[in-house]
Amino acid sequence: MIETNITKMFGLKHPIFSAPMGPFFTRELALAVSEAGGLGVLSNVNIVGTDPVKEHIESLEYLIEHTDRPFGLNILTSRNNRGVKEMVTEIPKIVMKNPKMREQCIYWLTSAGSSKILPSSKPFQELRENSEVKHFHVAPAVWLAQKCVDSKVDGIVCTGGEGGGHQSYERVSTLVLLQQLNKTFPDLPKIACGGFATGEGLSAALSLGAGAIAMGSRFISSKQSEFHEKYKALVPPGKPQDTNLYTGSFGPIRLFKNKYALEHPAPSSKEEMIAYEKSLTIEQMMKDADAYDRVYYGDTDTGAVLLGQSIGVINSIDDVNDIIERIIKEAETAINKNHAMLK
Repeated sequence: MIETNITKMFGLKHPIFSAPMGPFFTRELALAVSEAGGLGVLSNVNIVGTDPVKEHIESLEYLIEHTDRPFGLNILTSRNNRGVKEMVTEIPKIVMKNPKMREQCIYWLTSAGSSKILPSSKPFQELRENSEVKHFHVAPAVWLAQKCVDSKVDGIVCTGGEGGGHQSYERVSTLVLLQQLNKTFPDLPKIACGGFATGEGLSAALSLGAGAIAMGSRFISSKQSEFHEKYKALVPPGKPQDTNLYTGSFGPIRLFKNKYALEHPAPSSKEEMIAYEKSLTIEQMMKDADAYDRVYYGDTDTGAVLLGQSIGVINSIDDVNDIIERIIKEAETAINKNHAMLK
């Protein structure tokens, strides 16, 4: 077993988390990851026509019914994400009233927006005071990590540009960013995300100061993920070069290259992104929103396919338990090999 500050903080067998992968459902995936000894995370579901608060509550109820293991949930705090205010007030109230939810839903991850919104919520403050809940925020740059620290987070998810989904405008790799954050905030608990899919990657992250890794693409290509089979099928033959940064709902986003992606070149700055948002017609906004619905139901050509560069080291679609066991064995081998170099 590999024991770290993160495994001890959350009572985990393995230092492996599933990355938040909204706007898609990850209920079954989160359950499988937690049952396998890692920590599964419920995504902020934002498919057109869904109610994000309702989806979170139903997913919370589902998980406590099917597992006794810890798990987490993600809230996108972007100004463009609907239902943020309701999520940071109503969901903590529900969890606070349910002893089993309060005991198990102990990892609250905010991302793609301000790290202050959740901790400023009075219901969440009450929950935090009366449970073992920990608040982490995604930090894709050092200056953003400082904002997280100022918000009194319990830890950060260090996410570099290799990862699928939302990215910062700085475009710093996970390798460099993790080193920066470890030197700037040596005692702050860190989870590394972006480019991880193997035991060697886990070993590297641990040596650079992370206490765990979070994986998105590796878990998308699992038997338990709710992603469409056509979506999953893109991963094993995929190369890192098959993904790039494009324009997403909240800024730059790493997508698999297809017709939709090529029609949405990445913004070079936040100002350019704001100007782009102002230029959008209602029709175009609906069309872009529908792109995530389309891919969820199997349209991998005109849909927005979120995948990271780690697809270049993923060769198969596997059971979640097998994925985690293999990664842990590989990491133990790598750690032992490195330890043998010490004389």
